[in-house]
Amino acid sequence: MRRSSLSLPFVLAICTMSASAKQNSTITVSADLQQQVIDWRRHFHEFPELSNREFKTSQTISDNLKALGLDVQTNIAHTGVVAMLKGATPGPTIAFRADMDALPVKEQVDLPFASKQTATYRGQTVGVMHACGHDNHVAILLGVAHQLNEMKDQLSGNVMFIFQPAEEGAPEGEEGGAALMLKQGLFKDIKPEAVFGLHVTNRLHSGQIGYRSGPLMASEDSFEMTIHGKQTHGSRPWNGVDPIVTAAQVIMATQTIASRQVDVTKAPSVVSFGAINGGIRSNIIPDEVSLIGTIRSFDQDMRADIKEKLVFTAETVAKSQGATAEVKIKHGYPVTVNNPTLTEKMIPSIKRVAGDDNVMEVPLVTGAEDFSYYALETPGLFFFLGVTPKDMPLDKSASNHSPRFYVDEPALQVGVRALTQIAVDYLK
Repeated sequence: MRRSSLSLPFVLAICTMSASAKQNSTITVSADLQQQVIDWRRHFHEFPELSNREFKTSQTISDNLKALGLDVQTNIAHTGVVAMLKGATPGPTIAFRADMDALPVKEQVDLPFASKQTATYRGQTVGVMHACGHDNHVAILLGVAHQLNEMKDQLSGNVMFIFQPAEEGAPEGEEGGAALMLKQGLFKDIKPEAVFGLHVTNRLHSGQIGYRSGPLMASEDSFEMTIHGKQTHGSRPWNGVDPIVTAAQVIMATQTIASRQVDVTKAPSVVSFGAINGGIRSNIIPDEVSLIGTIRSFDQDMRADIKEKLVFTAETVAKSQGATAEVKIKHGYPVTVNNPTLTEKMIPSIKRVAGDDNVMEVPLVTGAEDFSYYALETPGLFFFLGVTPKDMPLDKSASNHSPRFYVDEPALQVGVRALTQIAVDYLK
């Protein structure tokens, strides 16, 4: 009979490694643990929760970790869970992070465990789905915790397990995510020597792993602009100040920031507008126009420079037309940077698990991740785990955040093995 996704005790058939063999041993995952990880994933997928509202998810995680006898802390950054596993002998502490939150997306994948959950988001009733794959991250890290707990007599050091809420961003008016966990003292008493994380992706086939030393994922900052003009009749534009024409000029002028005003040989950057709103009739020039957009970059100094140039450009162009520009920038996630020394040290461990041909360097990713906050505090390594079925062309697979995002579950055991191998090799 298929075990319940909430079952806690089970026997792991793991062969004990001798201390002398530990360095050259490749981690394997028992069939029982592989199935348990899948069961966990299906449970979390069926019952997703939005950012800062991961109450049942958090409870299930903490119950499992407490059953292992780990030191467990809860309610960090609202719903976060942190557990500590202590090895047999003293040594360094390393950390692993998994994010827990889902997205306001109505699932369109035909699965027996598809989400039918709903929630309120920005005042509307929405479907809720693990469309970014965080259910897999939680299941994988629970598997790593169980596997390492069976092997703790062979570890010299400690492992911190971080189950983090609100990676997708806290609700309006709330704090959350990695930044809040750190603000509340996550690394204050025990600061890990290194922190590791992974993210499932449709851009690699099942079991493949993608990494990049140095900058991997972009910083993310959003902005709002209001161009203030002077209302007038559309037939007499000289009697007012046209904020629509001014907004168009601002949009075009700001495109020269990335192409002409910052060093394109240093790192790529993007300034994109996502919406423009103003006016209501064809023959009325309105008082104001509002615009929203995003900034992406891969260098922290360039990031700050672009934001300054965005404000200066908008204000100067508006002034030249007799209008004014009000710019508000919401500072988002920093650049996700993989420590080069740590990356070089641990990639051989990942290759032992996945195979040399399945581990590859990937291009820069303009998406953003709040794992970046941890990597600002201590050396970090973040990599991607492919979950697109091997017989499906990558360009035909649904991307993360899509209502059709699909995960090939055999890939999960590769994630468990990779993170476990990293822990064993680092703490050897």
